[in-house]
Amino acid sequence: MNFEEKYAKLITEYSLYLRPGDHLLIRSTTLAEILVREIFRLASQKNVRVDIVWEFEQQEEILLSYADKEIIAKPDENLLDLISKCTAYLLIRAPFVNRNGFVADAEKLKLRTQANAEFSKIYFQRLGDGSLKRSLCQYPTEAGANFAEMSLEDYKNFIIHACYLDKDKPSDHWKKLSHMQQGIVDYLNSCKWISYIHGKHQLTARVEGRTWINSDGKSNMPSGEVFTSPIEDQVNGEIYFDFPTMMMGQDVHGIYLNVKDGWIEEFKADQGQDVLEKVFAIEGTRRFGEIAIGTNYNITSTTRNILFDEKIGGSVHMAVGQSYLQCGGKNQSCIHWDLIKNMRDGGKIIVDDELIYENGEFLI
Repeated sequence: MNFEEKYAKLITEYSLYLRPGDHLLIRSTTLAEILVREIFRLASQKNVRVDIVWEFEQQEEILLSYADKEIIAKPDENLLDLISKCTAYLLIRAPFVNRNGFVADAEKLKLRTQANAEFSKIYFQRLGDGSLKRSLCQYPTEAGANFAEMSLEDYKNFIIHACYLDKDKPSDHWKKLSHMQQGIVDYLNSCKWISYIHGKHQLTARVEGRTWINSDGKSNMPSGEVFTSPIEDQVNGEIYFDFPTMMMGQDVHGIYLNVKDGWIEEFKADQGQDVLEKVFAIEGTRRFGEIAIGTNYNITSTTRNILFDEKIGGSVHMAVGQSYLQCGGKNQSCIHWDLIKNMRDGGKIIVDDELIYENGEFLI
């Protein structure tokens, strides 16, 4: 099997575990046509209905440059209908290179974000009630490789390794990871408090009664994390997220947050302070929607792509904004932004006064 055939088999059979009668919605760009075609073939063989929503090169640029604000702010009714009815949803990231150096008008970009809010609301509700299977994956493109500061060939190999596609039976390795993570989840589901400690900073969150999730390649590919949503008003302390990230098309690096009773009172960035100002002006972003631990030790370097970076073995992350309803989370926002911290150089995790993790490795 070639790369696309093996990737499509893993996604359709393991990640989405498609069954006859399923209705699959695929969203991607035209750059991922080869992978989409193979997924369509495998899904059709299983008697699965498939709808595909494409994005072509410069589509968003043209919209934000020429359309009036009323059009930009209007939700896509067809997409809302599809996400309400499908039983499986696949988003394949395959970004285009921004060859024109286009920077969207801030007001129009905010309107576009708000236009997508209803889609996000339906999406998270359906994840919460268990009526929607979903997966997010990455197809290697020049833009993705550039973000990761790799050649396209190296980036493709990076994806292959991160997804265990270099193994004869990738799904067997995901099942092994799932078994390991289930032990961690079972332990954490009995705990009340969790603290991230690194250097002079400590952040503590109450998670009692919230459900920890074993993310084992069924919802993201690649995956490798355990996560939950903290109790919204019971997060306190300081934390410094040192891994670089992107938001609104801009680099953000070195994010410091000071939190009291779940509310982010102070925020600073070594780079991208203006982005933080915009994000934290959006409703719901001053509280956390997720607290998590990365477990994929096949991912060892950052790529400025949250799909990979939040899974890095030896890292932790927290997301500001939208909670996961399936975890018991209650915070709502049109934003869910993951911020990542390296724990391999002295980081500790304490759960209910017990040290369970040190220097990027579990002790339980």
